[in-house]
Amino acid sequence: MNRSIVAVLLGTFTLRFSTGLTGGMLVYYLDDLPKYGGIKVDSTTVALLTAGYFVAELAGSPVFGYLSDRFGAHRIMQIGPMFGLVAALVTAFVVDLWVLGSTRLLEGGAAAASIPSILGYIALATSSDQAMRGKAVARFEAATLAGIGFGIVAAGPIFDLLGRGGFLLNAGIYAGSFAIYRWGVRELHHTASTDELDAGTHHLRPTSLDFGRYRRLLGSSRIWLLAPTWIALNAVLGSWATQSVFQLVREPPPAFANQLLMQGTSPTTVSLAFGGVGLIFLAGLWYWGNRFRNMRRTTIIAIGLGGALVMLGATFALNHSGSWGMALQAPLALVAAGGLFVMAGATPAALGLLADISESHPADRGAIMGLYSVFLGIGQIVGALVSGPAGDWAGIDGLLIASVGLILVAILPVGQLRASEHLVGAGPEPLADQ
Repeated sequence: MNRSIVAVLLGTFTLRFSTGLTGGMLVYYLDDLPKYGGIKVDSTTVALLTAGYFVAELAGSPVFGYLSDRFGAHRIMQIGPMFGLVAALVTAFVVDLWVLGSTRLLEGGAAAASIPSILGYIALATSSDQAMRGKAVARFEAATLAGIGFGIVAAGPIFDLLGRGGFLLNAGIYAGSFAIYRWGVRELHHTASTDELDAGTHHLRPTSLDFGRYRRLLGSSRIWLLAPTWIALNAVLGSWATQSVFQLVREPPPAFANQLLMQGTSPTTVSLAFGGVGLIFLAGLWYWGNRFRNMRRTTIIAIGLGGALVMLGATFALNHSGSWGMALQAPLALVAAGGLFVMAGATPAALGLLADISESHPADRGAIMGLYSVFLGIGQIVGALVSGPAGDWAGIDGLLIASVGLILVAILPVGQLRASEHLVGAGPEPLADQ
């Protein structure tokens, strides 16, 4: 990969590290807020402040995606770290909950500004090299996952050492992200292809913020073929990243006493387990990201969804293997790990397919790739709404059953998506009403 793409991926890691670091430290800060002169904070307030970040990212991504198309991806991606820097600085010096709420919106805006422009840049930079596209989108997913994960892990020790001064340290990391984007990434400009010149679409770049144009863009059948699969997949990942932790550490109700994974596991053990899960997922991202040259995107997605079902089935059996002994439990754990490794391929394949779709809308790459955050946000919300009641209903079994349902939803459009895959990126697709 060229230097600019490497710099974009490094900037993604540091940006997401800062996101995870602030998110983690904020929980500790809110818990200690009375020590700093603030009021006692309840769980609902913590949840609302956390949700504010995702609301801002979800709402802001379409806007900044269009600004990226209008003013250039390189210029817009630099705005994100600046937002984050200001948010971190303000957080370090205030205890007012309304002000802290505004910093969460600002930090969500940092992701909204950077991610669509970063993905638009990657789509443009890899438009003529499918092998590089596979590696780049897989590395992007890995940088996102590793950045947020390491940030959350680092939050505890940093806050213990520096208190709210940790937010000042984080402002410095945001400044580092800005420096990477500013001086490590070169500007790219789209060169009109012969098909675009023939179709007369090469000049149709947005000249102003036009929500009607965005609505027409969303009317593309190629986008809606992908949306259900990706939203459902993100819902599964989101539900297990949050609700499963609560189910693992909670004191199990008597009705769930037969579930092996619900035995009041210690937070340290859960953290170690999730660290192992993260390493397996990262390895899967790395492997499947290198398969783009020889395998169709929909093939990788279908294999990944099949791996997810295998993982869920093995986990269900493991959850009811309390009397089976290690001789059977160990193979089940290995099967579940293998299913997770295979499942990891679905996420870069879906992102790569979104990048392929952007080839049909070369003037709107930022807006198209901004749908990554939209699909991610909707998936997280769906996952939270589904996994909470499922966990109350049947504990870990409830999460597994809900996940199977979501995976089946994700599988349904894959056949139609595969039948139309040859059309994706085949040529300019005029926007409706233009």
